Amino acid sequence: MVTDDVLAEVGPRLRRIRKDREVTLAALAEATGISVSTLSRLESGQRKPGLDLLLPIAQAHQVSLDELVGAPPVGDPRVRSRPIVHGGRTHWPLTRQPGGLQAYKVLEPKRRLEPEPRTHEGYEWLYILSGKLRLVLGDHDVVLTAGEAAEFDTRVPHWFGSTGEGPVEFLSLFGPQGERMHVRARPKSKD
Repeated sequence: MVTDDVLAEVGPRLRRIRKDREVTLAALAEATGISVSTLSRLESGQRKPGLDLLLPIAQAHQVSLDELVGAPPVGDPRVRSRPIVHGGRTHWPLTRQPGGLQAYKVLEPKRRLEPEPRTHEGYEWLYILSGKLRLVLGDHDVVLTAGEAAEFDTRVPHWFGSTGEGPVEFLSLFGPQGERMHVRARPKSKD
């Protein structure tokens, strides 16, 4: 198990840090208030390190807790995802973690589609980067341009897409509920 491997390395690391600083166990015990025998057992791996012991040792050596336990460095924070093409629309995921809030950069090509409003639980937020986005929300039919944003309850029937004048690029944020959409039946015309 990874945790056991990390904990097994703490003792030797504590000893190495102490010896590099030319500090005796007795001096470290005095600085931390931890007994010499406890410090010795920590360094030999006979005692598991806990925060109650590691915090005073980190303070005495003036090092971070991460340095004492050998925490792995933080990984590359950049999100490197592949685009997903669905229904002619290209989505670039901007979040890596499943569940919770999801963010996408979306490119809708130049096309004129008939709106098909859908509903789902949650809220959605859109921010237009370039082009014009047609948003049908309940009884409203609006056009959003670059720099404009919209936020709405997704239980209201909604649809968005290109105005047909050109492509539109936008950011879309929604919770996990936004992945479960439901098509609403369109009322029949009275012809």
